[in-house]
Amino acid sequence: MRKQFAAGLGTMALTAGMLLAMPGATAHAADYPTSSFYVPYGQTYTKGTLTWYNQSVNVSGGNNSVSSTSCRATWARTFAGGNQLDSNGGGYVCNGNRTFSFTVQADVAGGAGAVQVCLENGSWGDLECKIYQRP
Repeated sequence: MRKQFAAGLGTMALTAGMLLAMPGATAHAADYPTSSFYVPYGQTYTKGTLTWYNQSVNVSGGNNSVSSTSCRATWARTFAGGNQLDSNGGGYVCNGNRTFSFTVQADVAGGAGAVQVCLENGSWGDLECKIYQRP
């Protein structure tokens, strides 16, 4: 009886050890909510996807500019409770298309509640902006 009990304990310990040694599940972008954005200005635009992480938002997509003198870029600002948290930008392009991916921080409990995405001119001035709420 003692041998059976000891063997049973050994099997349980081995199984528990194997379970504890297994790597934990890691978070992937697919585990977080996403929103599409589209901000046009004349024949130019920025469009893409917002991925809402716990304390940041990834902004990825593409810009379109139709002239070498009408350059465009994308700028985004995170907000929580009406307060701006951070801003960042990318994808500067003149006369063509350019993809971008950048992160805007939102270091507050619950992360950003909203993101403002703007299509910028060549001097980083807002041409058109839209606000997107966290899904």
